[in-house]
Amino acid sequence: MAETVHSPIVAFASMLSLLALCPPFVILLWFTRMVLLFRLQTFGFLWENGVKGLINIWPRPTAIAWKIIFCYGAFEAALQLLLPGKRVETDQFTRSDRWLYLSIIFMLYVYELSCILLFRFGIFNPAIVYDHLGAIFSALIFGCFIFCVLLYVKGHVAPSSSDSGSCGNLIIAFYWGMELYPRISKNFDIKIFTNCRFGMMSWAVLAITYCIKQYEINGRVSDSMLVNTILMLVMDIAHDRAGFYICWGCLVWVPSIYTSPGMYLVNHPVPLGTQLAIYILVAGILCIYINYDCDRQRQEFRRTNGKCSVWGKAPSKIVATYKTTASETKTSLLLTSGWWGLARHFHYVPEILSSFFWTVPALFSNFLPYFCVIYLTILLFDRAKRDDQSMGNIGSCTAKKCDTGLFLVVSVVFSVFVSFIMTGTSERLKTTS
Repeated sequence: MAETVHSPIVAFASMLSLLALCPPFVILLWFTRMVLLFRLQTFGFLWENGVKGLINIWPRPTAIAWKIIFCYGAFEAALQLLLPGKRVETDQFTRSDRWLYLSIIFMLYVYELSCILLFRFGIFNPAIVYDHLGAIFSALIFGCFIFCVLLYVKGHVAPSSSDSGSCGNLIIAFYWGMELYPRISKNFDIKIFTNCRFGMMSWAVLAITYCIKQYEINGRVSDSMLVNTILMLVMDIAHDRAGFYICWGCLVWVPSIYTSPGMYLVNHPVPLGTQLAIYILVAGILCIYINYDCDRQRQEFRRTNGKCSVWGKAPSKIVATYKTTASETKTSLLLTSGWWGLARHFHYVPEILSSFFWTVPALFSNFLPYFCVIYLTILLFDRAKRDDQSMGNIGSCTAKKCDTGLFLVVSVVFSVFVSFIMTGTSERLKTTS
């Protein structure tokens, strides 16, 4: 069995549980949000009706849903193939193959999001996507499962590179994937399409769709929806193979779970007031900037082989050794200055806080919009554990250099920001009363 962070039995049971439970969970969450309008009656419904009740509420994929998915997917594929981008090489952490990735430049992002505004000219009304979300999620669940099966078969019979292979266990190989860089022909990278083009861009597209739907219902867009949408529009795939975990996650989980705050605000507009809206927006943009700057510091450090300045001075670093999956011993430089000198995995802190700030426009009358924050926190803490194990001795070296724990940093920063928001909320409520 492949090496995992947890024991083989726990890892295998976890994968089986995720394969079995994630699809119905997406539908149950949709049912709670769209049909019950975020009223917490789903568990009572399931207790009374069981599996039969789940089958009855499961929306059937419709022709309109398939048409929307196909048109959107074709549009994304065309953008990936036809519009040029800067060519970037991936880091070599596995075997000898080094595929050239096309970076998604900001111009394409703006171009794509502008296309959805065609509803202003009556060409297309994106609110139809919101109206058919259940059928779309259902179609994505089944379609992406079949897609992952095809990726598994492709990894066996026609791998695109030597960065492929099975651990010998069908479930684990299907869950993690068979190939690191699966491609169709030479120019179409499947993982770039599923993760960056279809998956992550659907996040931004749905955010605007929810804005348009709220405008259609209420004749205006609330300031809370605007803050949520702006933060979503200004929001790691390199070492995960293309399997159920990464592909199904980006194609189904991201659009259905990460956009839940905007989905809540469609029918529950929250008047924040100018002052509180600006506070949340500025704090969210600051977290997003810090997240990007963390990545920028590390990329610049690696690009210059450590010969750069970080926060105005020469960076401190660790020269670490590691083994590839081919048992080759290599060396790598680890940055321990700047943001990376504050705490281990500090880059996860602004990422968690960003999710909090794109959710907090919903305020605190319902906890369901905060599911994404809770989920993302658990995911990133688990990923930090995976990172530490994969780094081996490097992780212990980094721990000695950066003795400020991630848990402490998250707790302190999160407490400060929550107190700040709660204070602003209290002042707004006092003013309105």
